[in-house]
Amino acid sequence: MGATRSYNSLTVFVLVLLFALNIANALSPPDAAKYPQELVTHGDVRIDNYYWLRDDTRTSPAVLSYLNAENDYAAAAMADTQALQEQLYEEMKARIQEADVSAATRDTGYYYYTRTEEGQQYKLHCRRPVPASAGIASESDAVDASLAEEVLLDENQRKAAGNFNFYMVGSVETSPNNKLLAWTEDTSGNEKYTLYVKELGGNKQVGMPIPMTSGDLVWASDNSHLLYTVKDELDRPHKVLLHAVGANKTDTVVFEEGDEAFYVSVGRSRSGDLIYIGSASAVTNETYWLPAHNPKAALTLIAPRQQDVEYNIHHHPGNMLDAAARAAQALEQQQQQQQQQQQPQGWVVVQHRDPARPNGELRLAPLHDPAQQQVLLPHQADVMIEGVSLGSRWLVVSLRARAQQSLVAYPLPGDGSMPTQLGSGQAISFDEAAFELSGALTGDFDSEVLRLSYSSPTTPRSIYDQHLPSGRRLLKKSLAVLGGFSREQYLTQRLWATAPDGVAVPISLVFKRDGVKLDGSDPMLLRGYGAYGYPYEADFSRDDLSLIDRGWVVAVAHIRGGGEMGRRWYEDGKYMHKRNSFTDFIACAEHLIKLRYTSPSRLSIEGRSAGGLLMGAVTNMRPDLFNAVIMGVPFVDVLTTMLDASIPLTMTEWEEWGDPRRPEYYHYMKSYSPVDNVVAQKYPNILVTAGLNDPRVGYWEPAKLVAKLRDMKTDSNLLLFQCGMGAGHFRVTGRFARLRETAFEYAFLLKTAGLL
Repeated sequence: MGATRSYNSLTVFVLVLLFALNIANALSPPDAAKYPQELVTHGDVRIDNYYWLRDDTRTSPAVLSYLNAENDYAAAAMADTQALQEQLYEEMKARIQEADVSAATRDTGYYYYTRTEEGQQYKLHCRRPVPASAGIASESDAVDASLAEEVLLDENQRKAAGNFNFYMVGSVETSPNNKLLAWTEDTSGNEKYTLYVKELGGNKQVGMPIPMTSGDLVWASDNSHLLYTVKDELDRPHKVLLHAVGANKTDTVVFEEGDEAFYVSVGRSRSGDLIYIGSASAVTNETYWLPAHNPKAALTLIAPRQQDVEYNIHHHPGNMLDAAARAAQALEQQQQQQQQQQQPQGWVVVQHRDPARPNGELRLAPLHDPAQQQVLLPHQADVMIEGVSLGSRWLVVSLRARAQQSLVAYPLPGDGSMPTQLGSGQAISFDEAAFELSGALTGDFDSEVLRLSYSSPTTPRSIYDQHLPSGRRLLKKSLAVLGGFSREQYLTQRLWATAPDGVAVPISLVFKRDGVKLDGSDPMLLRGYGAYGYPYEADFSRDDLSLIDRGWVVAVAHIRGGGEMGRRWYEDGKYMHKRNSFTDFIACAEHLIKLRYTSPSRLSIEGRSAGGLLMGAVTNMRPDLFNAVIMGVPFVDVLTTMLDASIPLTMTEWEEWGDPRRPEYYHYMKSYSPVDNVVAQKYPNILVTAGLNDPRVGYWEPAKLVAKLRDMKTDSNLLLFQCGMGAGHFRVTGRFARLRETAFEYAFLLKTAGLL
């Protein structure tokens, strides 16, 4: 017995010692091994000590061990925030109305909507019939809850059945006769979607799943064919295929794009008559169409591609038959076996952009003679055309000027003929200092109801339906914010900073009226993006209330490279002007500090993907200006990635960043590439995230940045790296799982601000 007791005591001692060593290891930052790789371009030599961290197979034991060590260290370093993380998670979750229903959309005899259930992470896609007595669509349309609900797709069941760690739905489309459902889903985070078709009602799967698609799909009018896109080995959507539903035969290639800078897409006109096939690079595109009722027909090209010319088309059939009459006409044609000979008619609205008209203009052309274009809405130097929605009786144009959005609805000729000019139209806007607004005609092509989506930093997402002939507007849905939220307690402001070259840069911000001092002592989170012409909208965040209610100011810098101020705003922040994005952001930070909204010791910043590049660049340039930085899935190894055509999307990105095979681009990109500009200096507290399966930004880019920072920085501030080992570019997908991630990030901000 004594020997046994001695053995057990020794075992316990060893286990305790090992546990203590594990804790000690976890509390020590990982030290990535150095294996110098010489990279020579244009006679310039760069040494990359961490090139080995790239493993395209994601199976290298050494790489996975390092990533896991970083995850362990991040968890250990944040262990003192566990209670805070749980508190943040619970309060964010408590604001959610867990059992909720979206605003319904009326289409082809049904109301379509999504809903969520108590305790469930994912959506249910549902529909109910439109009552026979409903009449034509109006702003007062409402779902009749007494009619049976049909659940088309339950994402929770799909995820549970496959026991997936990651689950994201791409497209969900019912067939024109409402009898079949097609959808795509990604179960790994690599954005390669599997396409499924099933019968509605019986729920029986039709045919075999189609793996490795891009996620896009569109039904043909015959209900027996659909078109979808697939990716090549570099993750570029390059091919459109025609699938005979339920048939056991090889799918037909409808279109294949050979230029590796272009990617393909499919869509369908609101009129229902055309299927669109698009091929686009970052600044150039062309569009083909084919009759939706005859997907085997030859493609018709609207206009051939020209470098730096972009266009979109919107089809009008040119007659005023209502939806029921057009459906009857199509059925009659099918019964007479004339479908193959029938050709869509009418005209198209062309949204056109070229270097002489950077903000775009609207043109009209006959469908069968698209070269004969006439200008309907001319180019304006200070107003950008963002989008178009076309119905049988209305043309709705989305506009943007001085970082604010608006819409104008124009009536069309009553006989369906091509208009020769537009009147003044109905202008639709809102009067808050900063907001996000979008709108499109909803439902069938004949609908005269405009669906509006509005949000501001103080106004939860609100969905309105507006009846255009009468101007009547009705609130259909407002994002629920439980827990006593009142928008009157908060204030939205729009400020303007001055960039080094004298350009005025807009800033949107929000804070609680009685929660800040505005004396320089308030903590602030400043966000930015500034790439691809993508506008970083000033909208509402339910989660941000966990910071704002703790006395934080939350702001967005609308820097060049984004689309907030028109096309020129975008072009002045790309290629050889990219550094404008960084100096704009720094100018915004300095302006906010000057106005005493915050101070460097209280200022945190955040950006994701291309916004992560922004964070890396400004942190290298002005580390003294910030207390904490969050870089989400950041694109930070710019030069090495853009020089390697074997990395997915590299060639398509040359028209955004420049091609470093040309010396002038190489040296300019080297001047800001975050990995190439880490130096021995003090850095702020930094949190970096990545997804192992990310197809857009390889996990090794942030991993290399962190390893180099650990080796060179001269401070003792926190440097944490979290890599989702089963995630992609969008990290986690469940609505509650996302809250866990956000709680971790907010706890990092609060910890580094000394607010635990």
